[in-house]
Amino acid sequence: MKLASDTSLLAMESQAVIWARMTQIAMGRGTPAETMLMVTEKVSAFAEAAATIATGGSAHKVVRGYRRHVRANVRRLKRK
Repeated sequence: MKLASDTSLLAMESQAVIWARMTQIAMGRGTPAETMLMVTEKVSAFAEAAATIATGGSAHKVVRGYRRHVRANVRRLKRK
């Protein structure tokens, strides 16, 4: 049940990041650095998730890791 709850929260938090970034881009305030970050953090998150699974971690641990990164993005983007 906790995995389902955390996955749902991850989906909502991810949408907040997508909305913030797309709004910035649409208003002409997007930066090349933010665009590059969007790509590089996906690669980094995949590598982190793969390492977690490869070392015996659970899907729930992967979701918790994703949520930690997404929440950091939400906080950072809200300050801009």
